[in-house]
Amino acid sequence: MPNFSVFNKANNPLYTQINNAYNNPAVVTTPDGSAAINGRLFMTTSASTAVTGGNNLLIQITNPNPSGRTLYVSQITGGISAAATLNVYSGGTTPGGTTPTPFNLNFGNASTSVATARVATGTVTGTPTLFLTALLAAGQFSFPFAGGIVVTPNRSITISVGTGAITAAANITWWEY
Repeated sequence: MPNFSVFNKANNPLYTQINNAYNNPAVVTTPDGSAAINGRLFMTTSASTAVTGGNNLLIQITNPNPSGRTLYVSQITGGISAAATLNVYSGGTTPGGTTPTPFNLNFGNASTSVATARVATGTVTGTPTLFLTALLAAGQFSFPFAGGIVVTPNRSITISVGTGAITAAANITWWEY
């Protein structure tokens, strides 16, 4: 094996050689890929849900106050049967619904998420701060954030898909450190 310099060359502004490939030979991955390998990537889904007129599909992830972890949103995905609006809020209250257990995306890892999830139909209440709105056509949607949304302890993120008589599904994926 040739010896490579650990220092950048003058004509190469970004060093690209893999120097220490002893533990993981030539494996390079994304932050969420690394989180999945380490058992810290989680997902919650609403599953396919019939939403009645005037309501929204709601999915919320809350990072409890004493969690000691921070949530980094990887992506929001889903699908709808007819045109709708996707709104993403910081905070807010999601009344009623179910409390699904976040799923660890490393199938062989028993680690659990510190986050609590809620899935419901209705309207977001309280005092949420709207920070993303998108008009959606019928079909699938995907919003990759690559950790660009950070949910610190005692905070939540709420996704609303609607309004109208639609069938919708929404998923949120995040990692924790």
